[in-house]
Amino acid sequence: MRKLKTFVVGVFVFIISTGAAFAGEADLVIPDLSSVHFIGISGHNLLIYGLIVCALGIIFGLMQSFQIKKLPVHKSMKDISELIYSTCKTYLFTQGKFIAILWVFIASIMVIYFGFLLHHGIGQVSIIVFFSIVGILGSYTVAWFGIRINTYANSRTAFASLASVAYPTMAIPLKAGMSIGMLLISIELLIMLIILIFIPGKYAGACFIGFAIGESLGAAALRIAGGIFTKIADIGSDLMKIVFKIKEDDVRNPGVIADCTGDNAGDSVGPTADGFETYGVTGVALIVFIILAVPEAITQVKLLVWIFAMRVGMVVTSALSYWINGLISKARFGQEKKFDFESPLTSLVWLTSFVCIVATYILSYVLIPELGDGSLWWKLSTIISCGTIAGAVIPELVKIFTSVKSSHVKEVVTASEKGGASLNILSGLVAGNFAAYWLGFAIIFLMSIAYIVSAHGVGGIMNAPAIFSFGLVAFGFLGMGPVTIAVDSYGPVTDNAQSIYELSMIETVPNIKEDVKKDFGFDLDFENAKMKLEENDGAGNTFKATAKPVLIGTAVVGATTLIFAIIEVLNKTFPGEVVAGLSILTPVFLLGLITG
Repeated sequence: MRKLKTFVVGVFVFIISTGAAFAGEADLVIPDLSSVHFIGISGHNLLIYGLIVCALGIIFGLMQSFQIKKLPVHKSMKDISELIYSTCKTYLFTQGKFIAILWVFIASIMVIYFGFLLHHGIGQVSIIVFFSIVGILGSYTVAWFGIRINTYANSRTAFASLASVAYPTMAIPLKAGMSIGMLLISIELLIMLIILIFIPGKYAGACFIGFAIGESLGAAALRIAGGIFTKIADIGSDLMKIVFKIKEDDVRNPGVIADCTGDNAGDSVGPTADGFETYGVTGVALIVFIILAVPEAITQVKLLVWIFAMRVGMVVTSALSYWINGLISKARFGQEKKFDFESPLTSLVWLTSFVCIVATYILSYVLIPELGDGSLWWKLSTIISCGTIAGAVIPELVKIFTSVKSSHVKEVVTASEKGGASLNILSGLVAGNFAAYWLGFAIIFLMSIAYIVSAHGVGGIMNAPAIFSFGLVAFGFLGMGPVTIAVDSYGPVTDNAQSIYELSMIETVPNIKEDVKKDFGFDLDFENAKMKLEENDGAGNTFKATAKPVLIGTAVVGATTLIFAIIEVLNKTFPGEVVAGLSILTPVFLLGLITG
């Protein structure tokens, strides 16, 4: 699906720019945001306040990381986590060199295409190339930050498991994930707001296209390479375990550090860069569609400001939900020696979904109460809420098939015990296909609701209202962006924590109990620590699986908006010949679906 979305972006760039005589994506003009006032404030000034919120979101993410870095950790565990980070740095440096070489190739194509074929000026071509670099650096930066904070959190989580209470073992990886999520969304939104507010309207289209190309390029490389790296490293470590009959995380297993690095490369770098790109490209798709499908400039401004105000509001609601959920979870589990680690994560997802939906209706009522016939504020809010609900419902469906308490998981265990490898594989395939069916059904059901709502009044302000509604559903998917990234990043931290516990050999350190009591003020509990880490890893694996369908669903629905943006351009460029354009596009996108 990553290839499909990148493919659609590429086809979008190609088709709507064909022929120097026709307007292309770099010629899209963003209307004057100051021309419309919201609650007595111009759209331009209102979004400037959004920059402040984004800056606060970045500060929030950085503060969370500093707090994790200062948490207590024994030297034996800290040394292992720093070794993992050193290997991760080598991986990232290698990836950076590869992306740089790839960018030179792509940049040369952009210069030839926009400069020599479409005859854009040097300034406009330079803007596109520059913002492609910004997009790549955005993906690369958040990916690096994700690995750094995770390698702080893994050793602190391992050490926290040694205490009598279980709550810190859950709270630390969640704090790390929230740090990544808030920083990622805030940086991405900050860049897009800067383009929208400070770049002249006639150049903004070129900036957005360059930015989308860059972040898609960076995310594709980081996601694909990270996924391949982690599987190779994991299999290599498992082969050592099988051949030499040692534990997976045995200190004698030379593949463990590579496996831990792979956990971060595949489950932190990849999803983080992917989330950054998905959030950006979905936004670009909506911007392009609004400019193309909405005829009135004033309505364009209202929709653009409304969408970005909603994005800013969702950063706030995610932070608020995380804080409230933290208070509730600590009150419930703060002193417990054992509890269900999935429970606080589940409550966080549902609480964030509820708060986001409430905020959606409130902000829409305040900002666009008179849009269209006066009822569009709640109709558009309902459409977005379909995506937001999906962000909470999909994890619940996934948990049915992946949770450690799931009957399907128990069936796979039974198949492994009694039927060997073949029955194990068949049992897993059955569960996976069954899960895919319900996930697909849920997405189709919610998109159908969005379609029905869009058919009543939305068409009065734009062409193809159903497609705009699909884009808003994708937008709603990302409404809980920081929390979605947080529960996804939870997994690599808990996975690494188990390995660090074993590799540190802390149980064999001389006078360890006395030293920890003296330096950190608590008694060690080795046996329960292993159990807590094992259960926490199970929760991490479950929620890694819940976040992926949300990001993939966003990619599919967002690609739909891009596809119909192409059709809208064809309609404007070749009036009366849209059917011919569709006949051209159909085999192209069938090819994209097959290869994707």
